[in-house]
Amino acid sequence: MVLLLGQYSVGKTTFIRHLIGRDFTGIRIGPEPTTDRFVAVMKGPEDKTIPGNALVCAADRPFRSLEKFGGAFLDKFECAECNTAHGAKILD
Repeated sequence: MVLLLGQYSVGKTTFIRHLIGRDFTGIRIGPEPTTDRFVAVMKGPEDKTIPGNALVCAADRPFRSLEKFGGAFLDKFECAECNTAHGAKILD
C-alpha cells in the first residue's frame, strides 16, 4: 500500500492517474483545493466508489482498524475501485 501526502494541487492525483494509466471513479483535479477526502484507489472487477463506512465493515479489505477513528473520519474516506491491470493499493 502506498500513501501519498502533500499540499493541494501538487500532483498527487495526477501521479496516480499516470501510475495506473487512466482516470478513476470520483477523481477531482483542479487549480483550487478539490480533494477534501482520503481516497483509496484499488483494483476491482468494475469501476465504483465505496464509502468509508462500508470499507471498514468489509472483512476482505485492509481498512477494518480505521473504524476507531469514528464517523467524522469515515465520512471523509472512500475507495475508488477501478478495473485496471495495476494491483497496488494507493491512498490519495
